Amino acid sequence: MTETESIAYDVVVLGAGPVGENVADRTRAAGLSTAVVESELVGGECSYWACMPSKALLRPVIAQADARRLPGLAQAVQGPLDTPAVLARRDYFTSSWKDDGQVAWLNGISADLYRGHGRLAGPRTVTVTGPDGTVTTLTARHAVAVATGTRAQLPGLPGLAEVRPWTSREATSAQEAPGRLIVVGGGVVATEMATAWQALGSRVTLLVRGKGLLNRMEPFAGELVAEALTEAGVDVRTGTSVESVTRENGTVVAVTDAGDRIEADEILFATGRVPHTDDIGLDTVGLTPGSWLSVDDTLLVEGTDWLYGVGDVNHRALLTHQGKYQARIAGDTIAARAAGTPLPDGPWSAHAATADHHAVPQVVFTDPEAAAVGISLAEAEQAGHRVRAVDVEFSSVAGAGLYAEGYKGRARMVVDLDEEILRGVTFVGPGVGELIHSATIAVAGQVPISRLWHAVPSYPTLSEVWLRLLEAYRG
Repeated sequence: MTETESIAYDVVVLGAGPVGENVADRTRAAGLSTAVVESELVGGECSYWACMPSKALLRPVIAQADARRLPGLAQAVQGPLDTPAVLARRDYFTSSWKDDGQVAWLNGISADLYRGHGRLAGPRTVTVTGPDGTVTTLTARHAVAVATGTRAQLPGLPGLAEVRPWTSREATSAQEAPGRLIVVGGGVVATEMATAWQALGSRVTLLVRGKGLLNRMEPFAGELVAEALTEAGVDVRTGTSVESVTRENGTVVAVTDAGDRIEADEILFATGRVPHTDDIGLDTVGLTPGSWLSVDDTLLVEGTDWLYGVGDVNHRALLTHQGKYQARIAGDTIAARAAGTPLPDGPWSAHAATADHHAVPQVVFTDPEAAAVGISLAEAEQAGHRVRAVDVEFSSVAGAGLYAEGYKGRARMVVDLDEEILRGVTFVGPGVGELIHSATIAVAGQVPISRLWHAVPSYPTLSEVWLRLLEAYRG
């Protein structure tokens, strides 16, 4: 192992996924010298094993499902999807797992890339062990930002490693559709991958430990998605736990708590995420390896004045777009503090990630799509708000009937009765992912119900569901 001399920067960023890239973008825009450390591919989990490949797999599935609901087109799309073509398009969107384009972008903003394993080595210090064993020491004059994300969590089942289970990485990068696939979990990854691989030719069994799917959303979201998955041919089993898994002569055998024996070619565990902080030197700065990083609204790690935890590592909202939002806040805050500029007090400033608490949007790209922002009715009630839930069916909207024959979906807004603003909005139905930003603006902007009445939706679009919700509220 060869050690080099220490190199000083204003800012050092651990992790070159979308979050780390956005921190670097903002600090470089402010004129701060910035080093970015990455042990895998520049672009991170989202670009190669999550957001981009999963949505590339799902887009043809959703497009075909929509087309099958339209007379005049339905008969033309009754055949199976061209799975090799879908996978080839997925490969295109991952750049075939090469990061040349992302590296060029980093070079374009004049951030310095260090490839290798980065570890904290005390305050404001990072060591990078390169592929050839060379160790480079980086020091930060102002800040180190940890943006190392998360990795898949696997259950502690005996012998699981020998089974070679899929995680989200294998599920989004597989080069062929398994004949039979078991998916364990009921969240976003589980439902999206069950949707994709069932349509691409796999026979999917979805095993859900809880009572239903998408339990972080309004209950009707999981109910409608489960119903559609079942209609598509997925064997959905709720209230089911996996007790053991083996691989016998290439075949995966899963035994459930009910004693059922299920055979498959592959098994995907989509059972949660853990922070990728176990070997980044947290112990050298008084923190616990493998822990989530507790941060304030400027993304500064509590108890420090130089260490920032941005994106999934802080467990505020495990979503790429929310991590990028945090990165913009953190980057601008680092720059302001480096310049000695006083930070404004209070929420919703340019230096406070307030939306993490009140207005986190998410889209689940199943068929139907499920989209939500803010908090659910149950969460609002638990928080002590005096609220009312207003529900409407999309069948009341002319645009839904034009969108597809037999369009099925539901919308809910959770109204704070004291402040007359929206605490949360949920849409479920084909195409509703494109509606959620209007709801995000309403929730983040705390737009009064009285003013929303004057936001006239275009006819005949799905957006007219807003008018139906407001009419139901006003009576």
